[in-house]
Amino acid sequence: MTRKSEQCLLTCVCISDTHGLHQSLPPLPDCDVLIHAGDCLGSGSVKSLEAFAKWFEAQPHRHKLLVAGNHDEALEKHPDLIPKLLPSTHYLQDSGVEINGVKFWGSPWTPRFHNGAFMLDRGSSLRSRWALVPDNTDVLITHGPPYLSGDRVNDGMLTINVGCEELYYRTRDLPLQIHVFGHIHEGYGMYRRGRHLLINACTCTEHYEPTNEPVVFVVSPIFP
Repeated sequence: MTRKSEQCLLTCVCISDTHGLHQSLPPLPDCDVLIHAGDCLGSGSVKSLEAFAKWFEAQPHRHKLLVAGNHDEALEKHPDLIPKLLPSTHYLQDSGVEINGVKFWGSPWTPRFHNGAFMLDRGSSLRSRWALVPDNTDVLITHGPPYLSGDRVNDGMLTINVGCEELYYRTRDLPLQIHVFGHIHEGYGMYRRGRHLLINACTCTEHYEPTNEPVVFVVSPIFP
């Protein structure tokens, strides 16, 4: 007998930080769900958004999920354009969608660093955003990483962790299956934290070369 969870398996491919270089990517793996974890735009302009949206909407994946990033000013300043340019995409901004019983939640916020879109001060401002993540989330998509996972950057002579502490505290005890993010190009890769699989899906390297492979994972609902 086939178990119910096996009937609801979803294959997901995730990318992030394409920075307007999406046309340089080879065809993405054929999966049920395409996830983009932010910084999809190059200049952050409406023109850049139009070009990305045309490409993203043309992808053959049945379900497409998009979270914004700190370079995506057009998504922050012109939210009215999102349903017009991305009609078949689930744009997640402190919101979620359920697909085949799998609960996805997305949020764009990152700790403030210079100027950029969707940035908040560390501490209570970010804590209030992460408090919105439902306790029963299966797959969390944020633009930035939690503290200590895929968040190390070189700062002169030092290597430091720049991820969000409040995101770490919120997610460490959640029964998440997967946490997808980007933002820190040097942190590309997969990580384990207890039972959680964490994926830094940055497509661009730290030199803004779009050469990192998309990451594929399989997820299914957790039934009581």
